[in-house]
Amino acid sequence: MEIIDIISKDMEMIYESTKDCISHTGGHTWLITGSGGFIGSYFLDFIDYCNKNIFSVPDNVICIDNYKTGSINRIVHLLDNDNFQFINKDISKPIEVSEDIDYIVHAASIASPTFYRKYPIETIEVNVWGLKNLLDIAKEKNIKSMLYLSTSEIYGNPDAAHIPTSETYNGNVSCIGPRACYDESKRLGETLCINYWKQYRVPVKIARPFNVYGPGLKIDDKRVIPDFFKGALYNKIIEILSDGRPTRSFCYISDAVAGFIRILMSEYNGEVFNIGNDEIEIDMKQLAEKIAEIVGKVTVIYNESSDKEYLTDNPQRRCPDLKKARTLINYNPSVNLEEGLRRLMDWYNNTLHFDCN
Repeated sequence: MEIIDIISKDMEMIYESTKDCISHTGGHTWLITGSGGFIGSYFLDFIDYCNKNIFSVPDNVICIDNYKTGSINRIVHLLDNDNFQFINKDISKPIEVSEDIDYIVHAASIASPTFYRKYPIETIEVNVWGLKNLLDIAKEKNIKSMLYLSTSEIYGNPDAAHIPTSETYNGNVSCIGPRACYDESKRLGETLCINYWKQYRVPVKIARPFNVYGPGLKIDDKRVIPDFFKGALYNKIIEILSDGRPTRSFCYISDAVAGFIRILMSEYNGEVFNIGNDEIEIDMKQLAEKIAEIVGKVTVIYNESSDKEYLTDNPQRRCPDLKKARTLINYNPSVNLEEGLRRLMDWYNNTLHFDCN
C-alpha cells in the first residue's frame, strides 16, 4: 500500500517548514509512542520521507502502540520497512529498550472526549505512567531531545480576557468533571516533564496542540470535524449538538507536525509552546456551514445529545496565542481552514470511497 498523494504532499510541506532545523544527516534512532494514531503516524511518515529523500543514512524508529484508539491500517505501508520496528504494547506498563535512543516523541494518548470518557483510567495511565516510563528511558539513554504532546485542554475554559490564550495562563479546569481524566492528567504530565528537566536535566519540551485535524483522523473519532464530515458524507445531514456558539481555532496536521519538530529540534528544554493556527476563531455553526458547502447538498440541523454530560465543562472558546512559538522557534502555520478541510474531504473520499460531488 502506497501513501496516498495528499499525505505525500503533506510530508513535502512539513520538510519545507522544518529543513532549517533538521541538521542531521541520518543514522539516529527514534522512540515514538502512539505510532498508529493520528499524530504519531505523521511522524512515522515524515521520518520515512526523510529517509528516502533527505538523509544519507536512514533513521530508525521504534514504534509503540497498543492500538486502543490508533489503527495499524494507517501505517501498514511501513510494516515491512526495515527501518521501523513495531511493538504492540501499552506504554503505561513497564518497558525495556535495549537500543540507544536519540529522540523520543510521546504521542500516545486517548484524545477524543467520547473515548477518554469511556476509558478514563487508561487515559490517566498513558498520560502519566506512560510518560514517566519514557522520561526514565530518556534519563537512562542520555537522549538528544524529547517531546511531550500535551494539549490546549489544560487551559480549560478561559475567560474572555485570556483569549487568545498564552502559555502563561494557568487554566480554568475542573479536577472532578467528566473531562478531568484527560485535562488533569495532561497537566500532571507537564509537571513531570518540568521536574525531570530540573532534577535530571532530561532535555524534554512540551507542545500544547490546539484542535489539530487532517488526513488520518478517523471519521468515527467523535471529535467535531470528523463528526461533521461523517454526517455530511453518510447522511447529507450535519447535527450540531449545542447552540452552535462555542468557538475553536483549528490547525491542519502538516502545520502542527512542523511545529512539533521545530520544538523537538530546539534548545528550549523545559519550555512549553502553543501549536495551532490563529488565522480564524470559528464557531460551530460556521464550521458546520463551511463543511456543508464543501461537501455539497448537506442540511445543518440542531439536536441534543443523549449524553447528559456531553457539554459539561466544554470550553466555550479556544484560540492560541502563538507569539512565543513564532518568536523563539520561528513557527508559522500556513494552511488555512478552507484548504485544510478540502484536503481532509479528499482524503475521506479517497479512503472511504465516497462520492462527494
